[in-house]
Amino acid sequence: MRIAQCLKYLTSSSARNASTISSSLQEMQNRVVEASLTLIRERARLKGECVGAAGGAKASSCLLGVPLGHNSSFLQGPAFAPPRIREAIWCGSTNSTTEAGKELADPRVLTDVGDVPIQEMRDCGIRDELLMTTISDSVKLVMNESPLRPLILGGDHSITYPVVRAVTEQLGGPVDILHFDAHPDIYHAFEGNIYSHASSFARIMEAGHARRLLQVGVRSINKEGRDQIRKFGVELFEMRKFRKDREFLENLELGVGVKGVYVSIDCDCLDPAFAPGVSHIEPGGLSFRDVMNILQNLKGDIVAGDVVEFNPQRDTVDGMTAMVAAKLVRELAAKISK
Repeated sequence: MRIAQCLKYLTSSSARNASTISSSLQEMQNRVVEASLTLIRERARLKGECVGAAGGAKASSCLLGVPLGHNSSFLQGPAFAPPRIREAIWCGSTNSTTEAGKELADPRVLTDVGDVPIQEMRDCGIRDELLMTTISDSVKLVMNESPLRPLILGGDHSITYPVVRAVTEQLGGPVDILHFDAHPDIYHAFEGNIYSHASSFARIMEAGHARRLLQVGVRSINKEGRDQIRKFGVELFEMRKFRKDREFLENLELGVGVKGVYVSIDCDCLDPAFAPGVSHIEPGGLSFRDVMNILQNLKGDIVAGDVVEFNPQRDTVDGMTAMVAAKLVRELAAKISK
């Protein structure tokens, strides 16, 4: 009898201890998240004030790094990309003026609030659902400081889902998305992961965050991808038909009747001759000038965007892809800012 009572006590004591530990862990994780958001909030407030002090703007692009790579299906190197892109933007090998003549050193064109501390949060046991929510909340904090508009430095392509979610929730309605990529990233749950970088646009479309999704540069797609594209009504522009589609793509008008345009650029949309530093090398892609012609001729109000999937661990010794990613960021910033 006494043994049974002892076992019952020990069992209930273990349950209480486990519950206490779980509660303490949750409290700690919440504090870490709040500290992370506080840092983004205060930086965004400062950058908004800097734009005002410089004379104000209707829209000013604001860099936010999201160094997340663990949702990659092959290599996790994109987690290391944001600091390398920043280094390339300001390295001094070229001047800080964009092709349209905008000066990046002007805070009305480009500001920077740093990175969401993804790895630090993961080290505290924070899992994907809360990570995605924190990314969304960070984007909203940037958008709270008018006229800042988020320009996201990835990271793998899984980050586009929480970013687009934040943008549409903040603006109160869907956007049109212009997506450059070698892959459609629209698997329902690639390898069982609903947050996979290969599933981000399935999450976006099923939640109604986009009215139109245009995918440009695709050259690696299977039956599931085509089924999903038909299911969601995606406008697909494959590389094998690019010559025929070029004129249409270089005269796009998007965002009318919705809350604006979101531009997502996966670096592997480019032929690896232009951008070898990516995880998934797919020959036969767009040239850099193809992307620029489409982007620079685009008519529409770009409310946010991202440049993702640059993998520094696969880049050439001279940092070629870092410079390409930086150039994409520079020119997208120029297009956003006004």
